[in-house]
Amino acid sequence: MAAFRGPKRWLWRWRRNPLRRRSDALDSWVLLTAWVLTVFGGVVTGLAATQAVEDGLTRQRADWHSATARLTEDVPPVAGSGTRVVWAKARWSTTDGAPRYGQVRVHAGSAAGTPVAVWTDREGRLVSRPATAAQARVRASLVGALVGVSAAGIPFATGRLVRARLERRRMDRWDTEWRRIGPLWRRMTS
Repeated sequence: MAAFRGPKRWLWRWRRNPLRRRSDALDSWVLLTAWVLTVFGGVVTGLAATQAVEDGLTRQRADWHSATARLTEDVPPVAGSGTRVVWAKARWSTTDGAPRYGQVRVHAGSAAGTPVAVWTDREGRLVSRPATAAQARVRASLVGALVGVSAAGIPFATGRLVRARLERRRMDRWDTEWRRIGPLWRRMTS
């Protein structure tokens, strides 16, 4: 079938042609709009998501800080090979000196009073270790790429659906015309 198409012409959808139908022009505008929204929408959304994630992780690095907690009880050793990490009760102080208590992960067999490095937020709540600048860039890039591709998929899929509907309408009109003209054509060739 490709042999019958002839040479490929750029922007053929917008050229003047007496055989071009209104639906062809509409199809070309739907295609252009879908591609523009797919490309630019995906890129802009992805970049915005990347920036938002990176800003959030930068804020975490600024707000969260390391503290030293002390175990409040002995942690019994766990039978088995290697060192196991278990939950134990610990106490630490906030930046203003208020005491805090909670569960921290420590090695089994640790004694009461053993210092444990923990990370806390401004209120003194336990948080995970904040991402480094390099980790933040990687996370932000991955999230931005995922969000950008997802956002680009919406106008792409919508454009495909609209164009499929236009094609279906075009084929229905073609069938209607053929039912009207087909019998006349058969009489002329008989």
